Amino acid sequence: MNLLLTASGLRNETLRDALRDMLGKPFGEANVVYVPTASVAEPGDHGWFVADMNLLHGLGWREFDVLELNGLPRQMVLDRLLHADVIYVEGGSHYHLARSITGNGLADGFLEALESRVYVGVSAGSMIFSRNLTGHSADVIGDAADLHVLGATTVEPPFGLFDWYLKPHLYSPDFPERDDAWADRIVARADFPIYFIDDETAVRVRDGEVDVLSEGRWRFHP
Repeated sequence: MNLLLTASGLRNETLRDALRDMLGKPFGEANVVYVPTASVAEPGDHGWFVADMNLLHGLGWREFDVLELNGLPRQMVLDRLLHADVIYVEGGSHYHLARSITGNGLADGFLEALESRVYVGVSAGSMIFSRNLTGHSADVIGDAADLHVLGATTVEPPFGLFDWYLKPHLYSPDFPERDDAWADRIVARADFPIYFIDDETAVRVRDGEVDVLSEGRWRFHP
């Protein structure tokens, strides 16, 4: 299983090179499927979404597919995932994304697809692999309101692959409250490991090994 878990997509050459290496062939010889599901639960201007989709499309894929996880037959969704070499899951609401995967019965098929494909997560798309994606972690992180706005108080982790939690956009100008003091307050409450990564960083999981790739800054608290 090969996962590249970013905060803001393939923003720098370090992350793009990492994806080329994990893919094992040029982008022009590969199919990518772009999953926008998490983004639709976010209100307001979606310029960030358009910019990231355009950046990804501009890498010159053989085929660029767009796949929404809700409203399509389950087997159609899984077939489209299996047709891709790279599964790229956009940011937005990680709670909506997790609930879309579990609610549509996609978790097992999604994991099967990931056994032989490269997964790139952006923000919410990077946050759904922790077994600590729960109502408890929502209280610890301080974003329970994002869960409640969906009409829910709990969330089931769709995959539960890791005990560590990933929190993106550290030091981001788009999230000015996410500074060291913010991270310190979360760490003081947390009873699980956390990676905090900025917008130039990714956590890479390759064949069970975890490392961090960065042209920016990050923190890990075991």
